[in-house]
Amino acid sequence: MAHLSDIHAPTKRNIDFKILVIFGSIAFLLFFFLSVFAGTQGLSFADSLKTLISLVSGGDVSPSAKLILFKVRFPRAFASLLCGAALSVSGLILQLSLNNTLASPGIIGVNAGSGLFVLLVSLVFPYVALARSLGAFFGALLSVLTVYLISKRAGVSKTTLVLSGVAVSSLMTAGIDVIITLRPDIVADKVAFSLGGFQNLNLSSLYIAFPVILASFVVAFVLSGGIDLFQLGDETAFGLGLNVKRCRIAGIIVSGLLAGASVSVCGLLGFVGLLIPNLIRLFSKNNTKRNIILCALLGADFLLFCDVLARVLFFPYELPVGLFLSCLGSPFFIWMLISKKKRLSV
Repeated sequence: MAHLSDIHAPTKRNIDFKILVIFGSIAFLLFFFLSVFAGTQGLSFADSLKTLISLVSGGDVSPSAKLILFKVRFPRAFASLLCGAALSVSGLILQLSLNNTLASPGIIGVNAGSGLFVLLVSLVFPYVALARSLGAFFGALLSVLTVYLISKRAGVSKTTLVLSGVAVSSLMTAGIDVIITLRPDIVADKVAFSLGGFQNLNLSSLYIAFPVILASFVVAFVLSGGIDLFQLGDETAFGLGLNVKRCRIAGIIVSGLLAGASVSVCGLLGFVGLLIPNLIRLFSKNNTKRNIILCALLGADFLLFCDVLARVLFFPYELPVGLFLSCLGSPFFIWMLISKKKRLSV
């Protein structure tokens, strides 16, 4: 069965998809390599490469170098690619499910809701990684469903949805600030948590988040055919046999799980779920399944790249990766608002 997006798309679009995948794969290998071999810890690029070669050849390896490489560098690179892919796909599914290209986990309060519940759970179960992860998932789902219900009650529109998200996000962020102010001991670095980053990566959270993200990707693929039909409008999609309400809620839940899993690992990273899906739309046709692949690949590339910059740009100091995302994402969000206003006024 042909995809809905193929009806009006020229055949050459398939070449564009292959080119993007090849480009993304090359960038992925490059940025993953840099992420593993570059950093502010006491292990230079040359020493890192020498350590890895020695391990492969069976030579002697310094215990400290091995520790830095396999307990810090590799987990951090893996966490960056995992969270970048999850946040990007979360943004894509959320935008398609809510029919709003301005929707993203950071803007409509999903990240803030996850962060708030992570801190609330940490007050009760401070040393239980599973509890933190479950709190992140619940907070993400609660936030996105609250935004959806508010916007539906107020009259579903793209503007109402964004404003509802801003209100919910502000409320959740205020709760985060209150908890961090009263109990600063529950986060190792409150600045890193608020901005998002991988300086204080918890491997237990990473182990829990990985299967959740993987399962959510599978479900997103299963839902992709129904999500494609959203482009025709709810009435037409329903007429073609799609249970629109069930598919939309399922998409929102998948998006919330992806965002919640990411927050449990890297804190409140913003704008990844806004930037990557909208950039991909400039180069790729509206095929949800293919765009999920591109979002996962290019989102991983983007966050790996930003994390490397955060580590080496001001060496020997390290900045939270969220700073770079804010510097890139805020102007992009403003540009989107202005461009939409111009198109509507034409």
